[in-house]
Amino acid sequence: MSAICGIDWASEWHDVHITDESGGVLAAERFAHDERGISDLIELLQTSQAGLCAIERPDGLLVGRLLAAGIAVLAIHPNQLAAARDRFRASGAKDDRFDAMVLCELARTDRHRFPALALCGDETLALRALVRTREDLVAARVALANQLRGQLDAFWPGARRIFADIDSPIALSFLQRYPSPEDAHRLGEKRLEGFLARHRYCGRKTPTELLARLRNAPRAVLGELETEARRNAVFGLTAALEPIVEQIGQLTSQIAGTVRSHPDGEIFLSLFRDPKSVICAAGLLAEIGDNRARYPTRDSLAADAGQTPVTIQSGKRSAATFRWACDKRLRTHVSVLADSTRH
Repeated sequence: MSAICGIDWASEWHDVHITDESGGVLAAERFAHDERGISDLIELLQTSQAGLCAIERPDGLLVGRLLAAGIAVLAIHPNQLAAARDRFRASGAKDDRFDAMVLCELARTDRHRFPALALCGDETLALRALVRTREDLVAARVALANQLRGQLDAFWPGARRIFADIDSPIALSFLQRYPSPEDAHRLGEKRLEGFLARHRYCGRKTPTELLARLRNAPRAVLGELETEARRNAVFGLTAALEPIVEQIGQLTSQIAGTVRSHPDGEIFLSLFRDPKSVICAAGLLAEIGDNRARYPTRDSLAADAGQTPVTIQSGKRSAATFRWACDKRLRTHVSVLADSTRH
């Protein structure tokens, strides 16, 4: 008879609870989150013949080690774990060992309600790493760009208006060269034309039009010390943004090559008319994964992507609300696909 395991994943250790099919406790131990601890955990599971494990997260180092060891893994959503705690306690007590026991019991009694994770191929895992890293860098770029806009709005609005995107390479180069109104005091059409030529400006605006944007913006009245402080702030923000923008471009090129070489890449790329639309296609492929049985119907895929409402019905009252519990990354990519389709 195979055993069942529940693991509560913490940052420094893992609490493990193992029972047999009837609920008899076989082991309840804690393992450190290092190579020796994870190796001992896997050895304990194999010795106990634990063929099924419940855990709160669907990916990560430990999940990959469990799947590689041939152990089926159920990813239990934290909301489902929180709702199940009251089945096993009369008080509000909670600790990691208790959560491991609850996870184990959920896997033992309700395993049919939770689909098991499937190990993705190396191509999909590589694409997922690239796509998610790019998403994180884009979030960092947006945050820094918003801070830079705030600084420019406070003391030099013209520098924000001269180019369309404040985080574009040419806008960042301009701010590195002219971080304050005093630095751009002698900037004329000839100098601006030379700057645009050096940075291969491909916009449709002439130097005269760009210079008018710079000069016609409102001017702030600031003291000498505040002006210098904000000038240094612009220097720091642009210095932080430039490598992030460069790395995003490099990751975009790597993602394009990886998704085109993926066995299922052509299927997802065919969803878009523009051949340059590789980021969303790569994101869909990375988040859906290789296990096609994970989404047996289009409705199940739409639900996991947060595209279907949640119905709340009681008696004569019925309402539909926004679906919060979903795969947030998948929802972003499906929303982009839906928006591009309507065009």
